Amino acid sequence: MDKQAISRRGLFRNTALTVGGVAAMLGMGLRAEAKMSPQAGGYQTSPKGGQSCATCAYFKAPSSCTLIDGAISPDGWCRFYAKKSASGG
Repeated sequence: MDKQAISRRGLFRNTALTVGGVAAMLGMGLRAEAKMSPQAGGYQTSPKGGQSCATCAYFKAPSSCTLIDGAISPDGWCRFYAKKSASGG
């Protein structure tokens, strides 16, 4: 009986460690964002027509973007421009 209790305990411990390790690895992967280079996104530091990063849904004030890597000017523009919704998001 003791042999089963020890192996059962060991099984639960190893399962908990495995699940915890997998969760930690997935958590690290979710935090990493794959952004493209400014050149790949067609980024420019000036607006195009009435479109600018400041009015784009992907722009994150004060100077970043969820799609383009590096510092982003609110006056910039890229080919992935998507106008912010009326609710601002």
